[in-house]
Amino acid sequence: MPPLRYPTNLVRKLACIFNDRDQKILVTRGYILELQQKIARIEQNEKGQASPYSSNFEPQPIDPKDPEHLPTLERTRTPEDHDEHQDLEDLDSGLANPLSSGPPAFMSAANGRTFYLGTSSNWSFTRRVLSLAHQHLYQDALPTETLLFDETTYELGWDGLRTTPSLDVPVVPTRDHTMYLINAVQFRCGQLYHLFEEEEFMSSLQRFYSGDGQSMTNSLWYIHFLLILAFGKGFVQPKAQGRKPPGVHYFVKALQLLPDPTALYRDPMLGTEILCCIALYYQCVDFRTSAHNYIGQAMRIAMAQGMHTNMPIEDLGHDMVQRSGKIWWTIYILDREMTSLMGLPQSINDRYVQTQLPTFPDPSETMSLGMHIKLSQIIAEVNSTIYVANGRINRTFLLSTKSALANIAGLADELRESFPLNLDPVKGVSRTSAYLHLQYHQCIILATRPLLFCFLKIRFESPESCLESLNASRNVRNLMQMCLESAQHIISILSNLQSQGLLETFLPFDLESVFVSTIILLMGPSIDPHLLESHPNWLEKAYAIFDEMIRDGNQVASFRRSELQQLHETLLGCISGDQPRHLAVPDFLQQAGILPDPASPSTKPVAGAIPQSVRYDDALLRPDPDFDVECDFSTMLTSAEIMAVADSIESYDTEWF
Repeated sequence: MPPLRYPTNLVRKLACIFNDRDQKILVTRGYILELQQKIARIEQNEKGQASPYSSNFEPQPIDPKDPEHLPTLERTRTPEDHDEHQDLEDLDSGLANPLSSGPPAFMSAANGRTFYLGTSSNWSFTRRVLSLAHQHLYQDALPTETLLFDETTYELGWDGLRTTPSLDVPVVPTRDHTMYLINAVQFRCGQLYHLFEEEEFMSSLQRFYSGDGQSMTNSLWYIHFLLILAFGKGFVQPKAQGRKPPGVHYFVKALQLLPDPTALYRDPMLGTEILCCIALYYQCVDFRTSAHNYIGQAMRIAMAQGMHTNMPIEDLGHDMVQRSGKIWWTIYILDREMTSLMGLPQSINDRYVQTQLPTFPDPSETMSLGMHIKLSQIIAEVNSTIYVANGRINRTFLLSTKSALANIAGLADELRESFPLNLDPVKGVSRTSAYLHLQYHQCIILATRPLLFCFLKIRFESPESCLESLNASRNVRNLMQMCLESAQHIISILSNLQSQGLLETFLPFDLESVFVSTIILLMGPSIDPHLLESHPNWLEKAYAIFDEMIRDGNQVASFRRSELQQLHETLLGCISGDQPRHLAVPDFLQQAGILPDPASPSTKPVAGAIPQSVRYDDALLRPDPDFDVECDFSTMLTSAEIMAVADSIESYDTEWF
């Protein structure tokens, strides 16, 4: 179209005035939202009301170069992404993640020992929910006499002092029996963790049974040998003897023979393998603090040896570099998992980790190790961002949840394609694939369950406005729904493992999975019954998994099941307004002397407690023989679907508060 030409006689050299109101400009959505929020603050101030977006809190920007946002997991950002994140960061709010804000939380056991309630700990999360529900129902603090605390389930038969008379040397099994135990350890642990270098270990084992055994009892290898036997007994003979866990005699003898760390430094590879074994066994018997301590020692010895670096093969040799890589990544994964289960800050910055993946004869082993590492990195990122101290919901929680879900989304398709879960009964379920999928869904739950805790508080404090708040943001509801669906997936995976005899009852990680998912399944319907369909049926499956573990001798599972049932009853009471009949304490806990006898006159009454003779009517929890949970794992959210949920998160999603 040619330019318009005006007759010269019409040109008067007058100033033109344009109507700016009709002029179109381009601004970001965040800018408009910020203007709307400023107007809301002005209107509220005029009404004499306090603004929910108080400026009393100074912004604490999240450094995009924070090394905890790992480069291996970072999603490629567009300029639009940067603008959107900047909009979220620029907002200021007094809303906080209740699991990591305010003064630190502590709880005292019946024996007087005080425990710190870590921010991201599964154990701590259950205590916080149970305390919240109990306080709401009874207007009184939660009694702790019947609750499980660290290092109270089992007795090791040793007080840890070197001055204590040594136990008798445990009977060493025959060579054939030993090989059976070692093979059990390799099958149960070898696919996930490196606990010993097979060639060197078996060479020493051959010498031990060839008549040189007595001279080897003063060596580090003998300590290592006792620890492997302890694990073997735990796997093939899971029943505890009273309150003593299986294999404890071998384990305690190994601890008594363990030298000062200076001796472990002289053989750092063997020393770190020994410390990994000790940490993992402690985790199995619910000595979480001790486990975290020993894996920390292993981490420091490994770093002093340079195992966290890209060790040069040409200088150190292929065998040493390969073994160091296997040791390092086992320490790294265990440290990430144990630190998360304690709810504590991560101990090492990934900026300094340069270790390459070791190679295995089977490429699938390298792939599974790589996936295991990525999941551990996501756990660390969630812990260090979403559960950051005094994190604000809209600044830290939503922004960090968005980032974490983006990283999780990057693994969804790879996990489904590289580690499929076959439900064909002829082929069976891969134990390694199942474990990785369980970890994946735990990452989602860890990232999203603070929302459920927030809404449970709203449900107790203002029941009439809970549904209105929940419906205020479809995006928030989607996040909560994602959390519940991951809990359902966990129960389905564990149920399939149970049906094939692959449920792990000595290693603690299946127990953690069913524990963390069951509490989510209890919380969801308490907030809104529409969040979870077929609620009783999912709980039936969950409690059936607990019962399987209890039958196999896992006494920690019995404690955890009892606490969840207590929570179930309390939540029902909170919703109905009636004080529930409290659960009876499992008989073996009092028979073993773990808990005080309620019939004893010296025992103080517990608020809301009932006599031991009253039993909980668990008709709703008994398995229905006609019901079977079938989960099509192809329905697991794809990367694109998870990213769609993540990208839908906006700053205004905090307005439901």
